[in-house]
Amino acid sequence: MGEYYDALETRDPEQRERELTAALPLQIAHAKANAPAFARLLKNVDPADVKDRRALADLPVTRKSELSDLQHGDPPFGGLAAVPLGSLARIFASPGPIYEPEGHRRDYWRLARALFAAGFRAGEIVHNTFSYHLTPAGSMLETGAHAIGCAVIPGGVGQTEQQVRAIADLKPHGYTGTPSFLRILLAKGKELGADTGSLRKALLSGEAYTKPMREEFAAEGITAVQCYVTADIGLIAYESVGSGGEGMILDENLIVEIVRPGTNTPVPPGEVGEVVVTTLTPEYPMIRFGTGDLSAFLEGHSPCGRTNHRIKGWMGRADQSAKIKGMFVHPPQIAEIVNRHKEIIRARLVVTRDAVTDIMTLKVEMGEPAENPATIAQTLQSVTKLRGSVDVVPQGSLPNDGKVIDDRRTYE
Repeated sequence: MGEYYDALETRDPEQRERELTAALPLQIAHAKANAPAFARLLKNVDPADVKDRRALADLPVTRKSELSDLQHGDPPFGGLAAVPLGSLARIFASPGPIYEPEGHRRDYWRLARALFAAGFRAGEIVHNTFSYHLTPAGSMLETGAHAIGCAVIPGGVGQTEQQVRAIADLKPHGYTGTPSFLRILLAKGKELGADTGSLRKALLSGEAYTKPMREEFAAEGITAVQCYVTADIGLIAYESVGSGGEGMILDENLIVEIVRPGTNTPVPPGEVGEVVVTTLTPEYPMIRFGTGDLSAFLEGHSPCGRTNHRIKGWMGRADQSAKIKGMFVHPPQIAEIVNRHKEIIRARLVVTRDAVTDIMTLKVEMGEPAENPATIAQTLQSVTKLRGSVDVVPQGSLPNDGKVIDDRRTYE
């Protein structure tokens, strides 16, 4: 291997798009034929018609928030898996519980690409501190490291002193885990007088990775980058050593859309929305899977030379439902209001509290001709069954942060 994990990373973007969309009809046909849930969801869909992103956007989104109910109704995978249980390598149980399958294919979760971009190479030793107990994170990183040709110390979580001793004795080249646990290990190493200086690289995930953390690890001589992974999909996006912290590069084996929270509709380029992923994984063929995470596409390509699309990384959660005066209000309801009033460019429901009273204000950016706010307020009440006011704000004034419902209430 050279500078890149494989030739896919530097494909001409148009070639990549052609190859991904050419695989779409085959994956959808496979899902319909082998996964009962997709047979129902896509019963009126001809796979041959889904040959570009526009056609893909017409298909329903299956959201992570629905998985628990789906799996409860049709255990263990909600009818989304396309292979028999006995043919799997592992079955994981994440909190919820939500069950996730792992197939026997090499690098099933596709983490080798992210590890390579973080600087890991064949013959090195990786100290892996992601959990090996029920959840898939430990296996994700271990199988990726094995695919590159690395040996793995299965540290898992906890037992900090024993892990530091193992690092001092075995001298791994790098670390995989959360940024906070890396800080703990480095601090424990100093406390014990143990040598952790062999750690010179790290691939981090699972929590926020801040600029002060980057600077702290750099001061320790550790080049640390992050990746965006979910238990249902595996690798979605990753940083590289040469990306300069400018966004996260998408994995090569999936199609990512950014949709308006609470809808199935892709947002304009650069706007924040929910990350929706379609995989080419045969065992678990997720078609338009809504992760519940917010992000946005970035313009241009990574400085490292990889040519795939980039996203800003994790920017919060898309599920912004709020309980107001005893009733839940959900993002799809706000989307319905926008759909009923075509003059609305963007809307944001702001929830505040005056003493003991909840107050709803729908802030809207309006095109021309502007519509009477009172008419929109009537729709707000009709859709949510709650009274609220409408505030027309200048175009472009609402933050581009993906929020549809902004709950500002405090209860102190």
